[in-house]
Amino acid sequence: MAVIHRTTMNPTKLELFAAWLPSRPWYVATGRAPELARAGGFRLDDPQGEVGIEFMVVTDGSGDGAVSYHLPLTYRGAPLDGAPADALVGTSEHGVLGTRWVYDGIHDPVLVERLLALLEGRAEPQAQSETDTPDRSVTGRFDGDGLTAATGPGAVTEGRHGTELAVRTDGDGGSPLTLAVTRVLQGSDGPAEARGQVTAEWQSPDGGRSRGAFVVVRENAG
Repeated sequence: MAVIHRTTMNPTKLELFAAWLPSRPWYVATGRAPELARAGGFRLDDPQGEVGIEFMVVTDGSGDGAVSYHLPLTYRGAPLDGAPADALVGTSEHGVLGTRWVYDGIHDPVLVERLLALLEGRAEPQAQSETDTPDRSVTGRFDGDGLTAATGPGAVTEGRHGTELAVRTDGDGGSPLTLAVTRVLQGSDGPAEARGQVTAEWQSPDGGRSRGAFVVVRENAG
């Protein structure tokens, strides 16, 4: 069970993200420094109790139209062995836990395993800011016999439209699939033919509530 500490981080999460986001290929450049605000998200528990796992939404209001980003994140007490250099968002001093290494979680095997468990109904989403409080608004589904993530070079690809992770079904002869992580949230579900998806809510820039696909599992083209 993840424990939510009411304490400080220096630099703050938003300060870390403002420095890191413009380096991402899916970032919508505005010509100005990001002006970020928290807009929602949820957490998953690490069964070992070692890694913090958060799916955060931040909204950038620096441009003519605000853009909401989905950031899967992990928080670790030591560097993640084998992680690519650009997977590290940054480090921060936590008021209770000390130095925390903050990672783009799609590169972290702990987050990926828990995300697959959420899709398969084996993990319960938790409220972003409350300890031991399920978030019933988050849903996950997968139409199949289970998922296994690819590892090693080329398993994760970044592009203008988001981040993709190669996965494979545990049944059906191990059919290859793609786990597509939505980075720029649009307030819509995944395609009707999707094999699975995670949907959740966030606060839209106009103050209302939006809901859409954070992650989609799809068949590979061709």
